Amino acid sequence: MCGIAGYFASEGAFQDGHSVLGPMIGAIAHRGPDENGIYVDRNAGLGHMRLSIVGLGDGQQPMTSASGDLVISYNGEVFNYIELRDDLIAQGHHFRTSSDTEVILHLYEEMGPDCVTKLNGDFAFAIWDKKRRRMMLARDRMGVRPLFYTWQNGVLFFASEAKSLLTVPGIEAEVDVYALDQLFTLWAPISPRTIFKNILELQPAHLMLVEDQRSRTSPYWQLQYPQGQGTTQNRSENEVEEELLHLLTDATRIRLRADVPVGSYLSGGLDSSAVSAIAAKIVPNRLRTFSIRFESAEHDETAFQMQMVEALGTNHSALTCSGSDISNIFPAVVAHTERPILRTAPAPLYLLSRLAKSEGYKVVLTGEGADEIFAGYDIFREAKVRRFCATRPNSRIRPHLFRRLYPYLTGLQQQSPEYLAAFFGTDVDKLGDPLHSHRPRFRGTAAAKMFFSSELRAALKGYDATDDLASGLPKDYGRWHPLHQAQYLETSLLLPGYILNCQSDRMAMAHGLEGRFPFLDHRLVEFASRIPTGMKLKGLAEKHILKRAVRDLVPETIAARPKQPYRAPDSRSFMAGAIPDYVQESMSASAVSDTGLFNPVAVEKLLAKCARGNPAGYRDDSAFVGILSTQLWHQMFNRQSQQHAVAAE
Repeated sequence: MCGIAGYFASEGAFQDGHSVLGPMIGAIAHRGPDENGIYVDRNAGLGHMRLSIVGLGDGQQPMTSASGDLVISYNGEVFNYIELRDDLIAQGHHFRTSSDTEVILHLYEEMGPDCVTKLNGDFAFAIWDKKRRRMMLARDRMGVRPLFYTWQNGVLFFASEAKSLLTVPGIEAEVDVYALDQLFTLWAPISPRTIFKNILELQPAHLMLVEDQRSRTSPYWQLQYPQGQGTTQNRSENEVEEELLHLLTDATRIRLRADVPVGSYLSGGLDSSAVSAIAAKIVPNRLRTFSIRFESAEHDETAFQMQMVEALGTNHSALTCSGSDISNIFPAVVAHTERPILRTAPAPLYLLSRLAKSEGYKVVLTGEGADEIFAGYDIFREAKVRRFCATRPNSRIRPHLFRRLYPYLTGLQQQSPEYLAAFFGTDVDKLGDPLHSHRPRFRGTAAAKMFFSSELRAALKGYDATDDLASGLPKDYGRWHPLHQAQYLETSLLLPGYILNCQSDRMAMAHGLEGRFPFLDHRLVEFASRIPTGMKLKGLAEKHILKRAVRDLVPETIAARPKQPYRAPDSRSFMAGAIPDYVQESMSASAVSDTGLFNPVAVEKLLAKCARGNPAGYRDDSAFVGILSTQLWHQMFNRQSQQHAVAAE
């Protein structure tokens, strides 16, 4: 894991490459605190901040090929680099280092841009091909590692984080109002759009080639599902679970490859428990694990974490997170997410990453991705119940099933069947809606847009983020099973746009810590997409086949427990004692008016309501966190743009 930055001027020479790249990599020094390097050519430049994990003594970057024709700046890991290296040696390639970086260079020499199809890993990299005068950018299949780019006076600039691009004279932070609307509806902007106007992200599983004064962006892989229920329906559950466990074990095994110790997060849920159990059998010494505890009993999973610690015999560390801890570090969290967020959930992970790094670890395994590929989230069960209710729209019994889905939401337990049916939307006429599974979530999130200012509403001109999302779905989407459609929405939008971006990569790399995700090995993702829907969601039992596959690895209490989504206290985190000064200042009428994105009177009432301790559930919580983080984002990044503009004068 590292931070990369660079530029390419396809027309003429680029002046002052070092003076541009220095601040660019300096802005992302937290991603690679071990070493740094800069390469400057007549037309192109690459910068690198290194977190050394593989090839500690000889993996410095930017790295040049033996011929001198290729230069790479690379962030991430290629987990199958040993096998690829052996294949390349058999083909006559000679290696100068032990790093996975050099493997990519040799593979590019052999295959050109198609080299990415051979990589099993989490990566974002740039290769400058001097002979062809071509700059190539690439990003991993699932969107684990970020890569942003923009154009300025005909020059392409790119970097691991947007704050790096904002150091370039002339590139300024300006809110993209459509991305903001998407975020307040879908939880994340629709890639390649970002919250920064004119700054884009390279989409997951995409390449960008820039040569001959032209740029071309194209996918090299796409998540696909079969028509109907699945393509492994002729295989028994025993056969499917056996292959699943084999793939998960191998995905974990190759993600333990490192020249430094690898630890594991342990949440107390099935996914991280399974990964930790597999890792504990492979690592040569006692596995090191880390977890978060919450003062709030509603969010705490300590009892389940300790069951796994005892079962595996790990060397365990935990931190207890309070509401004041969340509020104290929330501005830093927003600085690293580089975008507004609607929940405080990234904040405890920021603290957990800091703990792991402080105890000498650079790499941790985590369980992200299992809920998406094996149908673990409540939204999948909810969509199934909504379809079931739609077949009997007048039933007063079926809506009671919604209470079973959310036992941890006490307010929901008190609602009438009519309210439940209306809230979740059980209209049979809407079953053909391509976004049917997610409409309640989108509708609930979008309720926070009632706080938008009249100026913002006018700028949006009636824009509907869900129309934008629906128009970009794959051509075969309509032929997929409803569960697969829902899984696609989670895996292609929320996973890279929020979970990996805001909760995983950014919170870990804020402290120079690399997260690795065995469930996101593309071999496992592709296999899971072919598993029959009834093996993933059996009745209302989520992750059925995964639970069967790992039942001998984890205690029965872990395998059988209902899914508890990872959450953290939201608005009440800021109201535990005296409201922090930055909250009062950021949400004051004058600050809100200056930003111009929200209604200052409505925001003032929301702040008072939350301060009294009676927010109206999800809407007010998401509105509070979303408005506060947007205000903080605006203050931080507009100020950064202004400072660099002054420095350039």
